[in-house]
Amino acid sequence: MGAGAAAADHEFRLADADARDVARVADRVTAGGPAVDDRAWVARARDAWDDLPAGLRRRLRGFRRDSGAAGALVVRGLPVGAPPDTPSAGDSVQRHASAPAAVLVMAACGLGDPVAFAPEKSGALVQDVVPVPGREEVQGNAGSVELTMHSENAFHEHRPDFVALLCVRPDHERVACLRVASVREALPRLSAAARDALARPDFHTAPPPSFGAGGAARRHAVLTGDPADPDLRVDFAATTGLTASGRDALGELADALASTARDLRLLAGDLAVVDNRVAVHGRTAFRPRYDGRDRWLQRTFAVADLRRSRVARPRDGYVLSA
Repeated sequence: MGAGAAAADHEFRLADADARDVARVADRVTAGGPAVDDRAWVARARDAWDDLPAGLRRRLRGFRRDSGAAGALVVRGLPVGAPPDTPSAGDSVQRHASAPAAVLVMAACGLGDPVAFAPEKSGALVQDVVPVPGREEVQGNAGSVELTMHSENAFHEHRPDFVALLCVRPDHERVACLRVASVREALPRLSAAARDALARPDFHTAPPPSFGAGGAARRHAVLTGDPADPDLRVDFAATTGLTASGRDALGELADALASTARDLRLLAGDLAVVDNRVAVHGRTAFRPRYDGRDRWLQRTFAVADLRRSRVARPRDGYVLSA
């Protein structure tokens, strides 16, 4: 299969010849300029999306339209080159063009448009997800303990539609997994009472540590939209039920998602895309060594409708101000 092969409904493996084509396109984008966050660089990545192998573009476009039962996709075999040492700073981001950054931003342009949040990682479009010394227990991208399942930026009105994570380097023992669970698979396990409670605006979600103090979030429902195929908005480390029925329903939802979760082991060159509208994600624990060879993911966010957040993006850029 020259265009790639589907190992499972939520996996797609790039053929070797197509991986070489992706590398050539990424190198061309990278050579065009050093500033990842520059609008001209993003525009170049968007144009280059059309030059990627047709099978890859078809798979990502299809996922944008319908992310399936899993609400997640893993593309395996993408080029990441020979990476330098894994960063170990909590605010580490990718400001300078590189092959992995080009792959991520091209994928984001295929899914919609890349976005970032000014309070998080200084608004960088491509961010490093790495373990940071002294922050092992943090419930966030700098930690290495088990990361609780969550919708990305669940507290935010303009949370991303897609979270893209490209593995540059796996952990030493190859035990760390991206854990994903979809409301589409968990919904049949919920009682009618829990579904009703989760659809009421009886919940509050606090901003994550990466946003600092943040602002007060409004009350919201956990399940919204079509009751037969609802959107999901929850962070089990930060979402609180404001009623007894809401708290009970949250517990039932946590159990249903845990019972249907998938653990996805990412190796170098694996890109995981999570549909943040219907799926939550987390991470299994691993042990960092801080020797320059620790687990290293690069991350970007994408939205299907950039216009919807125009009021929060100064000068119609890609960074939300708050």
